[in-house]
Amino acid sequence: MENIVHTFKINLDWKLVGQISYIDRFDASWASIEKKEGQSLNQLKSIATVRSVGASTRIEGSKMSDKEVEVLLKEIDITKLSDRDSQEVVGYFETLDIITESFDDIDIKESSIKNLHNILMKHSKKDEWHKSDYKQHTNAVEASYPDGTKQIIFQTTKAGFATQDAMKALVDWYEKDKTTHPLVKSALFAYEFVSIHPFQDGNGRLSRLLSTLLLLKNRYN
Repeated sequence: MENIVHTFKINLDWKLVGQISYIDRFDASWASIEKKEGQSLNQLKSIATVRSVGASTRIEGSKMSDKEVEVLLKEIDITKLSDRDSQEVVGYFETLDIITESFDDIDIKESSIKNLHNILMKHSKKDEWHKSDYKQHTNAVEASYPDGTKQIIFQTTKAGFATQDAMKALVDWYEKDKTTHPLVKSALFAYEFVSIHPFQDGNGRLSRLLSTLLLLKNRYN
């Protein structure tokens, strides 16, 4: 089954359809599980939050372990965020916290995405010049290796009008498309966002946060 969705040509095979159906069936039973295992689930959510924050920032080069992340998040109010790793961890956590607490109130609009980027980057003085603004310089997705070398994986959308137009098209498509399954739609949104790479920095982290937002808004808790 071939479908054209936004800028994507999708081949939906029965295996994928079955996997989506399985996720939907499990999601439908989640409310009863949550009610029955409330206390245990709260503990698991705390653990999952630490692991999510740690893993997402380590992908971008952070050296902090999950244990170090856990300690930092417990002492946010009294800790001076002097190093970049700490700034990125706390920025990610605070953005994730806002999303999980207020996802119903966050519209999928360019202004909302820019605001989330501002929160994500707010603790880093080095990023003040570009936070919440679309990129001024064209960037690329790179792989960094232990020996310090880097490899360009793919080029992203050019800065300027090309990025502005691509983001407007992405948000407009997401708002208007009422037929694509929400899991597929969320995945395509995240993929297109990373391909555009609309901000100068923080795109990877923000793409994962936006994925969480989209899933929550579609009631995948």
